[in-house]
Amino acid sequence: MSSGLAEQEVFIHSHALVESPHIGAGSRIWAFAHVLPGARIGREANICDHVFIENDVLIGDRVTVKCGVQLWDGLRVEDDVFIGPNVTFANDPLPRSKQPPVQTLQTRIRAGASIGSGATIRPGLTIGAAAWVSDGAVVTRDVPPNAIVAGNPAYITGYVDAPADASRSAAIPAAQAESLPALHARGARLHALPKIVDLRGALSFGEIGAHLPFDPKRFFMVYDVPSLEVRGEHAHKACHQFLVCVKGSLSVVLDDGRARDQIRLDSARVGLHIPPWVWGIQYQFSADAVLLVLASHCYEAEDYIRNYDDFLSAVRARDHA
Repeated sequence: MSSGLAEQEVFIHSHALVESPHIGAGSRIWAFAHVLPGARIGREANICDHVFIENDVLIGDRVTVKCGVQLWDGLRVEDDVFIGPNVTFANDPLPRSKQPPVQTLQTRIRAGASIGSGATIRPGLTIGAAAWVSDGAVVTRDVPPNAIVAGNPAYITGYVDAPADASRSAAIPAAQAESLPALHARGARLHALPKIVDLRGALSFGEIGAHLPFDPKRFFMVYDVPSLEVRGEHAHKACHQFLVCVKGSLSVVLDDGRARDQIRLDSARVGLHIPPWVWGIQYQFSADAVLLVLASHCYEAEDYIRNYDDFLSAVRARDHA
């Protein structure tokens, strides 16, 4: 038998109970798994021992579900997802015995996401594309694309694929003012700002042209942010932004649809220029953080792209125009 033909066969262990006819080519279902009639499983999936899959469940291609997982009605699992052992999903926020919900909440696990062993996913949430849920995390809110979450309740601890060389602190001694790292996101740049110190204290400043690459039309400040909260999560079509952490510290993630950076801002001597068409996220605020943002445009709601999938589609369309 050729390897190509073997890849197309569905393997069902003799001790599995598979009632659904909708099993994609090349999928494997192992011992003591139970798949109800309405469930749909894509191609080349791997359903391990002691997995239960209810009727209203859709599973994409190349999905791995490890041992001891129950997939309840309303779950939508996209392609290339990994679900670790003993992950718990819920579809009813207030379950009562013998009182099924009128409508189950839909939980969506986007393409390429990974959920670590023993994690709990509350009902009605979306785990973003390529996100990573750490072992044992209790997820109570949507997880953004590419985010890494941990803890109970789960909070964002980082983002996948952020280059290590851009994750170092941006605070710099005066003698190293030109040593700021180059960034990978298209058009983004760190700028060293002058510092003057005398007996009256310290002063940092920036001048349009010399330090600020645009004429600002607006400014705003972000402060008193709870440490677990995430800000930003959008891109602009036309507006440039210039970020300075004037007190405390925070982390910034930049994403141009192809490359990603993570930068720690913890010095008033450093400004971060975020051009249009770069997705920006701010998180890990210290309790005393104050972030000053200068913008090239006044507020225009239509200039924002707030959905990451829409951002990726717009970037692809722009690049191929």
